[in-house]
Amino acid sequence: MNISFSTVDYMHKEIMDEMLDKFKCVYEKGWFISGEECAKFEGAFASYQNRKYCIGCGNGLDAIMLSLKALNISKGDEVIIPSNTFIATALAVSYAGATPVFVEPRIETYNFNPELIEEKITPRTKAIIVVHLYGQPAEMDTICDIAKKHNLFLVEDCAQAHGATYKGKKIGQFGNAAAFSFYPGKNLGALGDAGAVITDEEKLAEIIRTLGNYGSIEKYNHLYQGNNSRLDEVQAALLCIKLKYLDKWNKERQRIAQRYMNEITNPKVILPNVIDDVEPVWHIFAIRCKDRDRLERFLGEGGIGTNKHYPIPLHLQKAYQELEIPKGAYPIAEEISATELSIPMYYGMTDEEIQYVIESINKFE
Repeated sequence: MNISFSTVDYMHKEIMDEMLDKFKCVYEKGWFISGEECAKFEGAFASYQNRKYCIGCGNGLDAIMLSLKALNISKGDEVIIPSNTFIATALAVSYAGATPVFVEPRIETYNFNPELIEEKITPRTKAIIVVHLYGQPAEMDTICDIAKKHNLFLVEDCAQAHGATYKGKKIGQFGNAAAFSFYPGKNLGALGDAGAVITDEEKLAEIIRTLGNYGSIEKYNHLYQGNNSRLDEVQAALLCIKLKYLDKWNKERQRIAQRYMNEITNPKVILPNVIDDVEPVWHIFAIRCKDRDRLERFLGEGGIGTNKHYPIPLHLQKAYQELEIPKGAYPIAEEISATELSIPMYYGMTDEEIQYVIESINKFE
């Protein structure tokens, strides 16, 4: 049996006619940037997230960067981020001109350990970016309290957590702003790069939108040194269709995850821990194994696709060598990087395929 690590084929087949009809509509209209389709999606996504404003942009990295720039974070400032996340979180800080400062996660959940945040706060700290990694909500009550106590901006990186909830409240509702990626493989994915920022702050929303449009409110009049980062009409139109199905697709991911949690019993494999009062959406189902590379080969030989998120931690990436952080400085991030393996998780997996993944993992010796 061959099982992909991830695929969008099943969801796309179900909505293909609707998507093609919408594409034809946009194509015939001939308006491809900053039109009614973008406005419609922004309104729908803001409503789904229960926030006042949504600003479409080019991708998830830009969504974080524009949020930071709009919060006036720049050279000389520090922004606290997790030590284990995709590099886009750190790059957004760098592109804003600030310096990323890493904080270790709890190894059981892969998310920020709030107990370690305050020791990294300095007079230069201006913001915290909390990442809801793999679709697991972070410990938002404590993190929000820390941000408020130290008068820090809070930005949520929700790139992997569309629809996840914390104590009954959708993630993305806690910070000054929340950034989303709609990369095709996300739970809510476009058919190309796309992103968005949500916020309840009117002035912040206005600045983010202006920054993403070359720093301009009216043509040829530029208030800021902005960027070209706009959600195009085609992607917005298709996302608006897919948003209607997001909860259904997430429920199926949750069902698959529950089977993995209940039925993977191999003592060599460590399952993710879910904190109380949250609903993850399982963009990634991340297991850990001390003999990760051999497990990866074993599953691959059985036709099971896997991935590693992420095999080199941020502080050891060549891109951040100027920070001069030695190996061993962030042992939990390094441990996760060396042991994490992501197993198949997507809408459309059959019970037979799920069972095969479970049985194969349990057979690993």
